[in-house]
Amino acid sequence: MISPRSRHRLPLLPSLTLVASLFLGGCATTYEVEVDSISQPQPKEVTSYRIVTKNPTADEASLRHKEAAAYVKTALSGKGLYEAPEGQPADMVVEVDYGVEPPRVVMERTSTPIYAQVGGGMRYEQVVVGTDSRGNPIVRTVAVYEPPRTEVIGYQDVVTPVAMYEKYLRISARENKQMEEGRPPPEIWSVNVSSEDKSDDLRKYLPILASASVDYIGKDSGEKQTVRLKETDSAVGFIKKGM
Repeated sequence: MISPRSRHRLPLLPSLTLVASLFLGGCATTYEVEVDSISQPQPKEVTSYRIVTKNPTADEASLRHKEAAAYVKTALSGKGLYEAPEGQPADMVVEVDYGVEPPRVVMERTSTPIYAQVGGGMRYEQVVVGTDSRGNPIVRTVAVYEPPRTEVIGYQDVVTPVAMYEKYLRISARENKQMEEGRPPPEIWSVNVSSEDKSDDLRKYLPILASASVDYIGKDSGEKQTVRLKETDSAVGFIKKGM
């Protein structure tokens, strides 16, 4: 049975914020991932699984679902777990859910420079325009126009509404047993990872989320943990390469 702590924590989806750190030279984008996981002690080791979708509306024949399932299977393999062969019983049923939450509007504050034209105008100076019959210089006063120049004279804060999208991946495992008294078998462990930023591209984020989940499968995080990943990291490459 799920512990009281897990019943309260599971609905509270962790958020993940993408931090785009693009420096001179083109550094890879860094993804800041928050992970929340729980685990229950088991009397025996469970290593084989059967994977199912937790979302009844998901199309298991779609490319998106096949990709998500493949990423999860690779993540599970990183913990020594394997999919039970066809026709053989599995130790547990692994449920997978993924998606994008409705956008959340936040107010983003940015600082923008204030420009103004300074200087410029007319000035007068004396110039030699020639010499007289005795060889003395002939001086005239002439007007010289100096154009104004544009300079930053300050900064102002601008507040604009921005839509933030939370992408999530939830993986949970239950004992592979029949329901008792209408209740599903006890949950063994669960891992929730999510990302919240301006992008709603779930397909791009699924391997990132799956990568962040690997170290927390079958473990209790105690509280939300922050994981920072780049697309060039070996952990992400492991998930994308697949089994």
